[in-house]
Amino acid sequence: MARDIKAPPGDAGLAPNGLSQEMMDKVEAGSLAKRVFWPAAIIMAAFIGWVLLFPTSAQEIFSNLQTQVIGYFGWYYVALVAFFVIFALYVGFSRLGDVKIGNDDDEPDFGFMTWLSFLFAAGMGIGLVFYGASEPLMHYVNPRPGVSGNDAQVAQAAMSQSFLHWGLHPWAIYVIVGLALAYATHRQGLPLSIRYALKPIFGKKVEGGWGDAIDVVALVGTLFGVATSMGLGVMQIAAGLGYINIDANTQLGYIIIIAVLTVVTLVSVVTGLEKGMKWLSNGNLILAAVVCLFVLVAGPTIFIFREFVSAIGNYAQNFISLTFNTLALYGDEGQKFQATWTTFYWGWWISWSPFVGMFIARVSKGRTVREFVLGVLLAPSLISFFWFTVMGGSALYQELFTDKPSLLEADGSAVAEHILFNMLGNMPGSVALTIGSVLLIIIFFVTSADSGALVLGMISTHGSPEPKTWIRVFWTLVAGAASVALLLAGGAESLTTIQTVAILTALPFSVVILLMCASLTKTLRHEHQLIVRGQRRQARQEIERAVHSRVSDNIDEMVATEVKSSVLSVVDARVEAAVDEAVAEMVEERVEAAVSDVDSRVDRVVNQVNLHSVAIEQMTDTQAQRSLTQEEVEADRAAKKPGTSAPWKK
Repeated sequence: MARDIKAPPGDAGLAPNGLSQEMMDKVEAGSLAKRVFWPAAIIMAAFIGWVLLFPTSAQEIFSNLQTQVIGYFGWYYVALVAFFVIFALYVGFSRLGDVKIGNDDDEPDFGFMTWLSFLFAAGMGIGLVFYGASEPLMHYVNPRPGVSGNDAQVAQAAMSQSFLHWGLHPWAIYVIVGLALAYATHRQGLPLSIRYALKPIFGKKVEGGWGDAIDVVALVGTLFGVATSMGLGVMQIAAGLGYINIDANTQLGYIIIIAVLTVVTLVSVVTGLEKGMKWLSNGNLILAAVVCLFVLVAGPTIFIFREFVSAIGNYAQNFISLTFNTLALYGDEGQKFQATWTTFYWGWWISWSPFVGMFIARVSKGRTVREFVLGVLLAPSLISFFWFTVMGGSALYQELFTDKPSLLEADGSAVAEHILFNMLGNMPGSVALTIGSVLLIIIFFVTSADSGALVLGMISTHGSPEPKTWIRVFWTLVAGAASVALLLAGGAESLTTIQTVAILTALPFSVVILLMCASLTKTLRHEHQLIVRGQRRQARQEIERAVHSRVSDNIDEMVATEVKSSVLSVVDARVEAAVDEAVAEMVEERVEAAVSDVDSRVDRVVNQVNLHSVAIEQMTDTQAQRSLTQEEVEADRAAKKPGTSAPWKK
């Protein structure tokens, strides 16, 4: 069904998409959404100021929140993300998947492989570099409660746990946010902002206070998501610099790294080097592929391929139990593991989802809902699985099967930001690999910050695709300041602080995603009903045409038969009459001709008879004359004889 959005009759002040013309003018002009921008700015200023002025107090509060409050929401995040996976699969595989994102005759803006590369670019970031090698090994050193067995069994469980955190579950969150935004933008013609994804539920209220509140929540959540990624990136950049004899693993070092990279990001934002950033992003993906392939070839290649297949099988076999596992029977130990790993990841993905969702929505016009769901769920997940198998599998192999220096610390602990560089240090070309990895993280830092600033600017300007430069600059500075605040507040436990904030800030936006599920269900069902009605109407019309054609053919045949019969009877009668008339005329002509011929012949015969009669008379007369003369001759002869008298004298 083609999209045909029209303003209701009498609503001259409405744009074709149902929004007020005043709102659409603001979107086109890129006007600042003051009721969104200022509340979010105040919240972030209050947070950053509090953390910087009272770091000790902030650290204590974050510690308490991590151990107490988050424990109450661990089950909620587990159930929530499990629901998101089920919902995404339902939308993709049900009849609702037939709906197209855009007009019915729209073709995809990008080829399939290009589109998949965009999805990979959206999900491939600092997190994969930070945790790719470290997480499987950390789960091996400190297994999830309930995991037991020999080294191989524990290592396999560690890989499956990593697949859980980086596989279908995070991408199911992105599917819902991206699909809701893509449908609103490309199918309904609405601006690309979080609030408009909920228009089917709130109606015109999305232009008012409800919409403002939704965008504020999305804006703050995205800010902390970006700050989380930036904080992780800074920690690993500092660790990598340490391996090339540059000591930056201090709070001052963190601040300097953030400041330098923020300046680089600002140069990109201010000068508008979008084309350069695109080349940089593509180059970064190529660099990531080079690092991955080098580790694959230089490392235990056959082991990695075998483990890739085995890990996917183990993950699939334990998918349901891993999805719903809250570790409730393992007390404080289970709660701590959840807060450190699974709950943190679910919170991070939720807070990061507006950014990824907007990006995916922008490049997915022309795809069907089913194609969107399958593409976003499967392709990036498989790429993540392969990355973790190459990087994490190599780390496990070195630790389990080689006599190379351990990847762990002297006390046997596993430090996330050190494991990658410890592993690369045991491989050929370690210095080049280390420099390449640091460069990889730096570019991811800059591109993520730049793209994040664009998304934050769009939310701050009613969904304008080209927010003003000063707005993007402002949010870049705020994100950098927030990441500094998180690192300073955490001190030696910076990672824990980052994890705690990501979990807490994602909580309100999780409600928004639930509303997106309701909105998608409502709109897609309505859309599908329209499609079914259209199909039924078309089928009815086809049936009517077929019946009409059949009836018409039958009627035409019947009429033709009757007409033919009538015509034939009339023709037969007329032909018969004409034949009779023609025969009669012919007979008459022939009779007349015959009679005329007979008359002619009779006349000829009569003439001949008359001629013959005359001739006969003449002959008779001649004969009579001849007879008389003979008699006279004889009489004369007799008279001459003596004693004979003449006959006429008797």
